[in-house]
Parts: sequence; C-alpha cells; structure tokens
Amino acid sequence: MLRRLGVFAVMGLGLLLLPVIAHALDGRVDGQRVSDIQVTVDTLWTCIAAALVFLMQAGFAMVEGGFTRAKNAVNIMMKNVGDFSIAAVGFWILGFGLMFGNGNPFLGTTGFFVSPDTGHLYQALSWTSVPTMTAWLFHLMFCATSATIVAGAMAERTKFVSYLVFSFFISLLFYPMVGKWIWGGGWLAELGMLDFAGSTVVHSTGAWFALAGVVILGPRLGRYSDSGAPQALPGHNMMLATLGIFILWFGWFGFNTGTLMSARINDIALIAANTSLAGAAAALGATVSAWFRFGKPDITMTLNGALSGLVAITGACVFVEPWVAVLFFGFLPGVVVVSSVLTFDRLQIDDPVGAISVHGVSGTLGTILLGLFHSEAGLFYGGGFDLLLAQIVGAVSVFAFAMTCGLALFSAINGVIGLRVSPEAERAGLDMSEHGNDAYPEFGVSGLAQRRDDAVPRA
Repeated sequence: MLRRLGVFAVMGLGLLLLPVIAHALDGRVDGQRVSDIQVTVDTLWTCIAAALVFLMQAGFAMVEGGFTRAKNAVNIMMKNVGDFSIAAVGFWILGFGLMFGNGNPFLGTTGFFVSPDTGHLYQALSWTSVPTMTAWLFHLMFCATSATIVAGAMAERTKFVSYLVFSFFISLLFYPMVGKWIWGGGWLAELGMLDFAGSTVVHSTGAWFALAGVVILGPRLGRYSDSGAPQALPGHNMMLATLGIFILWFGWFGFNTGTLMSARINDIALIAANTSLAGAAAALGATVSAWFRFGKPDITMTLNGALSGLVAITGACVFVEPWVAVLFFGFLPGVVVVSSVLTFDRLQIDDPVGAISVHGVSGTLGTILLGLFHSEAGLFYGGGFDLLLAQIVGAVSVFAFAMTCGLALFSAINGVIGLRVSPEAERAGLDMSEHGNDAYPEFGVSGLAQRRDDAVPRA
C-alpha cells in the first residue's frame, strides 16, 4: 500500500512540474539547453530554499519582538508583515528588472513587471536554468530580508506609515541597485568582487540603511541618562528571541544553499556545513567574550553572536574551507559583535536588537575576510591582492551609498510625514498608539509597561 502511494505521489509531482518544465531561464544555462530533469530538480530545490528563506521573516519577527518591550510587540509584527508585502509588489514591478535586467553597470533597464518566458531579458542570470518566476521568487526573499533588518534597529519609536514608505523605496530602488552592482553583472562584479549569498548585498545594505535611520531618529526615551550613560531597556521575552534565532538559523540553510539555484550536491553539502559551523562557532565566541566582559554569559550576546557568524559566512560559504569557517567566519565575528554592540551603545546609537552590529559590521567583516581566505584567490592562499582590494572597494562603496541614500531618504520622510511618534505615544507603546491593539490584553501589558517607563529617568 505504501509503495503504491509513493508511486502515485511521484507521478503527481511530475504532473505538477510539467508546467515548470514547459516554461523553463528558462531551460538554458549560458544559452545552451539543459535536460528537463535538471531543470525540474534545480527548480524544485530553489523553490524549497525560497520557502526556507521566507520562514526567516517569522524568525526576524520573533527576535525583534523578543528583544523589545511588550508594549511594542504588535507593532513589530505589523512591520514584518508589511515590509514583506511591500517588497513582493515593489520587487515584481521594478526591483528585479533593475537588479538583473539587461542595461548598464549601474542599473538594469529591462524585465520590469516580471513574467514567464522572459529569460532573455536577464542575461545576468544566464548561468541558471530555473524559470524566470522562480529566480524572482527566490531573490524576493533576499530583498525582504534586507528591508526587515531595519525594523529591529528602529524599533519602539518609528511611525508605522513612515516605515512602510521606507520599505517601498528600499525594495523598489535601493536594494536592487546594490544587487545590480554585485550580482547583476555590474561594476563591482566587473572589478572582481565576490559575495556569494549576500553578506554585503543583503545584510550590510539593510544594516547601513538602519544606521542612517537611527541617526535621524535618535535614541528611545529613557535609553540614556542626562549624563549620557546607557540605561537598560530589557526585551520582554528571551524565549521568543531564542526561538527566532533557531528559525533564522534553520532558514539560513535555504538562504545560502539556495543561492546556487541548482541542486549541485557537493556544493550544497559544503555550503550547509560551513553555514552551521560558522553560526555555532560565533555563538561560542560571543558567549566567551560576554562572559569575560560581564562576569556572566549573556543570552542576548550569545544569540546575536550566532547571527553574526551566519551573516559573515553568507558571502563566503562556498569559497572557504570548514576550518576557516569556524575560526575566521565564526568565532572571530562572535567576539567582534560583542565589542561592536557596546561601541554603538557608547556612541548613543540606540539599536534595540543589535542589527547594525550583526548585519552591518559582521557582513562587512565577512566580505573583507573572503579576500584573505578564498581557497583559490585569497591573499593567504597565494592569490595576491586583487580579490582583497575588490572586496574592500565593494564594502566601502556599499556603505557610502547606503548611508548617503539612507540619510537622504529618512530626512525626506521626516520632513514630509514625520519619522518618530510623539513622546506620549512612545511611552504608551506603539501597539496602542499606532494600532489600537495589545499583544497581551489579558495581562494589561501596555498599561504596566507605560507605568514602568514613567519611573525611568528621562534623558
């Protein structure tokens, strides 16, 4: 009976995939036809990977919600739903074409309003056989990830409508521009920069926009004393945050392996192993560093440590050896992220979830380290300085671009509709003031949170 069910399941899957085969970038690799079997397997694997990356939206929601206060939990959930929804439409209308469409080294000029059987409009993706819509779907997930990084860094004091406006512009225009430069055959790709799954394209881009937003926005009420000393505003649920980290880690296997857009088993195995090793080693590095600094292991540092390793290895996961992933793309970023979080705090850059350190600093560190440890072209492997220089130029250029555009965008939003909620709304919590909802109505959490915050000395 089970054998018959298995046969019917395989037949059913084959029937479902016939339309995919018929419309397969569309069944060609570098202009050459490939077998229907390869197209089918590659497409199925890429769709599964895209689903794993989509699940990371839930991970971000849990991490950001857990790391912030209960009175802002609904607002965090709304932002995570909102930025993905906006990204999906914007990336379909314009973003994918700007990123991968034929054009010039800075912008694509073809392939807007993505549709099937248009592979010829995206020569930058000629290396994969998957259908155009599958490539769009997978890269949509990356676009949404870059946008949602900003939600955590600007949490607890940003107007919901202003965040949606930002999400529209980063998804429609700014993220695709960076992607074009590096993944779309643009000027940084021509220079020789490598960023396999997006340490810079996805993570650093989102983080530097977040930094620009935080600079314009300012710190939360009560975050710093009159003397400028940091004051803790603890997140409300470390269990949610920990669950979120594990969801993100799980999704990261799709994030990194899916970038192949091909079911090449040896590459998938190396990428998955390096991904997990880097995340684990970074969690250990952050734990040891925090334990040494504070006298006790700190859960928030350990969780952000794991993410720092996952971010750092993202751009290098297929290019480096496992021992390198452990030591230099894992343990080292885990130590660095602790120092980075504390440094930004001393500078009164109020990032409730540590997103700027995790995604920006770790993404940049991983990007530059690839120039040293690439197993064929890295400086320490006899490859010379060419790759290292390309990596540095790429990281610096993306930082300058994202900060410049971010400061301009957030300043414009602030001037037109306002970026920050009123002090009264911030004290009451964004759940009630922005959405009229309470994440924990049975416990009157918003009211309790407001009374506790009123007792905190104001900056």
